[in-house]
Order: sequence, then C-alpha cells, then structure tokens
Amino acid sequence: MRRRSRAAIRTFFAACGGLALAAYVSVASGQVTTITPQKGDDFRAVYAGTEDVAQGKAVAEQSCVACHGLLGQSTIPGIPHIAGQRAAYFLRELKAYKVGERHNEAMTRAVKFLSDEALVQVAAYYASLEPARPLPLRGAAAAAAKGSTLKTAESTAASCAGCHGDNGVSSTPGMPSLVGQDPKYLAAAIAAYKNGQRKDDMMKPMVDSLSDSDIKSLALYFALQRPARAKTPAKGDKEAGKKAAAECVGCHGENGISANPATPSLAGQDAEYFVKSLHAYKSGARSDPAMSGIAGGLNDATMKNLAAYYASLEPKRPANVRAPLSPEQWVARCDRCHGDNGNSQDPRIPELAAQRFDYLEQALRAYQTGKRKSEIMSAMTALLTPADIGALAAYYASQRARPVVYVKLPCQ
Repeated sequence: MRRRSRAAIRTFFAACGGLALAAYVSVASGQVTTITPQKGDDFRAVYAGTEDVAQGKAVAEQSCVACHGLLGQSTIPGIPHIAGQRAAYFLRELKAYKVGERHNEAMTRAVKFLSDEALVQVAAYYASLEPARPLPLRGAAAAAAKGSTLKTAESTAASCAGCHGDNGVSSTPGMPSLVGQDPKYLAAAIAAYKNGQRKDDMMKPMVDSLSDSDIKSLALYFALQRPARAKTPAKGDKEAGKKAAAECVGCHGENGISANPATPSLAGQDAEYFVKSLHAYKSGARSDPAMSGIAGGLNDATMKNLAAYYASLEPKRPANVRAPLSPEQWVARCDRCHGDNGNSQDPRIPELAAQRFDYLEQALRAYQTGKRKSEIMSAMTALLTPADIGALAAYYASQRARPVVYVKLPCQ
C-alpha cells in the first residue's frame, strides 16, 4: 500500500489513462492509499455507484432496519452500528452470514435469500452513510475506561497497605508480606479467605467484594512489586533455623524460593506471621495434610528459629511473571490494522471508532473463545484479560469515527 498527497493524486490522474487498481481517500486525513487487490478480494461494494447505493437503501428498508435502523446507528444493546463501516469488510461479513461461516439466527434470516448483488448494494449503502458519533460512556463502559488491570489492582492494593505495608512489604509484626509470591499462590490464598477456608475476621470483609478477576489482578500486582524482606524483628536463632529447614526445601525451595506456583516462597517473610501460620496448621485451624503433619512435630522454639532463618533471606520476584500490556499498548497494536483511533484506512478492515461499547466487548470475547474465526484476531485476543477487553471497548467506543471516500485510480 502507498499513500499519496492530494497534489500527487492530481498529477497521477493527469499522467495515467485507463482504470486499474483501487484507491480511496480519507476525508479526515486527505491521504490516498492504493491497494492491489489480492486473489479472492471483492471490491464491488467499494466501487458501487449512486444507483447501487439507492438500491441498497431499498434492500435495507426491507431487511435491516428492524435491528440496525435505516441510518445504520443501532439503539439495541449488542447490535453494532454499521453506518460508515468499510465496504469490503462489510460485504465479506454479510456473505459469511449467508453461507453459515458466521452464526447469528437473525442475520442469517435477513440475508439468506438475498442475492450477492443485493449484498453488494446494501453494503455500499451503509458504507456511504455518516458514521455514528461517540456517546458519553456510562455504567460498565465508564468503569472500564478508567484504567488497566494493574491500575485497578493498584487502587485495591492501596487499601492493603495499612496492614501489609507499602507495595506489600510488611512493617507490622504478625502481618505477612505479599511480595515475592507467585500470583497463582497468592490468588488462591486470597480466595481461601473469601470462601472461608482460611478463617480471619479482618480479611473476610476485606476480600468479600472482590471478583475472581479482581483477585487475580491483585495477586499479579503484588507479584510484580520489588521484593524486600519484611521490616519486622525476628526473635529466633536463624542458624538453628537453617538446620531445621532441611526438610522444608523439597516444597519451599532452596533459600525459601519456591519453584512451584502452588507453594509459597518463605524468603523474607514476617517471622511472627510465620510462627502463627505454623501454629494454625498444627492446631488444624488451617488445613493442609502435608503442613499439618510437619507442623505437628515442631515445638515453639523450632518454629521461631525457622521463622528467623527465613525472615533473613532475600525474596525474589517470581520467575516468568510479566506485567500485562497497558490499554495504551494494546491500542497501539490494534491501530496497526484498524487505523489511528480505530479509523481503518483499508476497506477490508473494519472501523472500530464510535462503535457500541457492548458490541465491541462481545466481538472481542467471541474471537477469544473461538466463536468468531480469525487467526489474527484469535492470536491478538488470546492474552486479553476481561479488564483489557473492557478498556479497549471503552477506548474505541469513545473515539470519533471518520468516513472515507473511495475512488478509482486511472492506472498504476
């Protein structure tokens, strides 16, 4: 694809004769992109003339207005705006519904008996309309627009700092540090407080309102913080504790760094909390067959020595834990195909700007689950969290949609 200025286009038209390749000019940018059609490409809706558009309007009045409206601006949750949608993309999707490649009973019923020419015309008609304007984000859309998974988790983590310390490094004896843990273990521990497997009158109300997604995000946030030893005293004999720790290495790792996501790391943990946990396993207040057996054979002095030893070790950030992409980074990836702010510069790729928030969320989830088929989109959505999907949908729903005008270039 190549872009040309308006002046270059005028020169190009003057120099060439005979119609050849497709090109289109963005009203917003004043740029032209020439596209060489590939085998199987269908640009008939892009090239449609005035008569085709008029015929498309007549088809739309019979088959499309009940859901999409005559002006292509939906008022029904989950039904997309189609005004100004890129013509080649729109035609391809209409054909997919007709032949059963996409599954939606209402859409299949609407296009099943339409000829290919009628599909070309209706695609051309809706593509010719002025796109919808972005509406103010409300409710779930407004909440999704506020930030990424980690930003939301950071806000939640702030309420944990009073007990667990800044960034999860405890400075209060008896309160555990949260850094240095695999997010799978930490998420399971938080969930155990929520479902009552772990008993704690303070923790239960703190985590009751967290969804599963919130818990996973919070665990990831603490896993990504810089590890440090708890800023609390340890009263035992750490050398004696080192000797006693020999039977702990198999599960909790060398130097207290666990290699198993389901098993906690012990390095740098608050000593008082460590002892309290062992007592809980010994008494049965916390249930774990392996830990209950081990703790049952420990006396108070050995527990304190183990606690002092592990408290003296340096914690490490869990291996293979990476920060997720921010909404801005995801948008940059999406814009590579869908154009700046979701305004596609290719008639084969859909415009996202000013689309309904609920429809965008629905579409991204469909690609992620395989309900909609696309190798590229399946790969792009595979790593999206629910919060990422919401943030992307909110971003594109709030962008101004810009129409494009398609023209034929005389030659290449």
